[in-house]
Amino acid sequence: MSKKYTVAVVGRPNVGKSSFFNKICGRRISIVKDVPGVTRDRIYASAEWCGRTFTMIDTGGIEIKSRDTMFRHIREQAEIAMEVSDVILFFVDGKEGLLPEDFDIAEILRHTRKPVLLVVNKLDNYNVEDSYDFYQLGLGQPYPISCEQSLGLGDLLDAVVSNFDSQGAQSEDEGLKIALVGKPNVGKSSIVNKILGFNRVIVSDVAGTTRDAIDTPFTYNKSKYTIIDTAGMRRKRAIEDETVEDYSVMRTISAIDRADVVISVVDASEEISEQDIRVIGYVHEQGKPNIVLLNKWDKVEKDSYTADEYLKKLKSQLDFMDYAQYVFVSALTGLRLDRVLPLVDTVFANAVRRVTPGILNEVVGEAVAANEPPSPSGRRIKIAYASQTGTLPPEFTFFCTNAELLHFSYQRYLENCLRRAFDFSGTPIKLVFKNKQEKL
Repeated sequence: MSKKYTVAVVGRPNVGKSSFFNKICGRRISIVKDVPGVTRDRIYASAEWCGRTFTMIDTGGIEIKSRDTMFRHIREQAEIAMEVSDVILFFVDGKEGLLPEDFDIAEILRHTRKPVLLVVNKLDNYNVEDSYDFYQLGLGQPYPISCEQSLGLGDLLDAVVSNFDSQGAQSEDEGLKIALVGKPNVGKSSIVNKILGFNRVIVSDVAGTTRDAIDTPFTYNKSKYTIIDTAGMRRKRAIEDETVEDYSVMRTISAIDRADVVISVVDASEEISEQDIRVIGYVHEQGKPNIVLLNKWDKVEKDSYTADEYLKKLKSQLDFMDYAQYVFVSALTGLRLDRVLPLVDTVFANAVRRVTPGILNEVVGEAVAANEPPSPSGRRIKIAYASQTGTLPPEFTFFCTNAELLHFSYQRYLENCLRRAFDFSGTPIKLVFKNKQEKL
């Protein structure tokens, strides 16, 4: 259960930050255009190098001395990204050479006390000597690259990963990490306080155990946990102070990324909103085990059918994650909150569950025998075997002929068969289909 690190890409406008971000993250996310100020807000995505996954943040170009409102906002966004990152990539332009703005930005970066890698981009001839002038910035060894020609990227990413290792792995004493997320005022902090206030819960009072203001290590029934309370994530148009709010949103996303289990909190006294669905959808996309707490149930006028009707409507709106576990609770009265930590243990155990190859292929074989894959255009799809290739979330790879023709509905059928055979409640599972070249 290692930490997922965050890497921020910063620098002046038009030095190639977004091009680098798109290349490393593997898809076109940032807008790449030769006009300063195109990337106004931070953009983030997952990246991987040598088996290490991390979150990369692209930022707008920093204009230190500009009084323009837009560029002031961009600078604030970049500063937020630097604050929440573990490693900073400072991009400069190898064609233009050193500019006064580069020295100004370097001065800011020296005060972050974060590892800073100086990246000299646009060296298309890849002449290392062209990067020597940048030693004047006082940030150590420059890393010469050409993003356009894909030169030097491997050495740079090796250095990024080595900085992860130098910061050390997360302490095992943190135990299982639980992030609470949701809109503002749904009762997240009240739920945290109630959970920490139960009998047999010991909050750690050892100096330095709370790395972050929102992290609280504690022990429950001799098991260790860290509970992460997050700021509420609001709709963009509801935000007045965007700088403060963006900081909170990034903190929440970072909490989700490093959590082992996520608890999504919804106000049951109100209709579920698009923002509720958006927050829960992000948790689903990250492949995290998810428990949905329907808080403020004490405020709802109800009869014997109310809970069933509410849950039916909610599940139809969250049909993309029918595996989630739902609990009606009240932070005010403590209703059913004693079920939360045992359920956290259960869904995490399901997320790390491993299935032996023999039993897995027996289940898959029975599923295929009962319902063979359709054969589009007469091209037969035959599944040879399956193998579990990962956990958190559980991942299963199916080796078959004409894998690219397998319809989504049949993939969903196989997922349902696995869920019936094994307990994966509370966690998503991932299915991967690969072509087996040998004759079957």
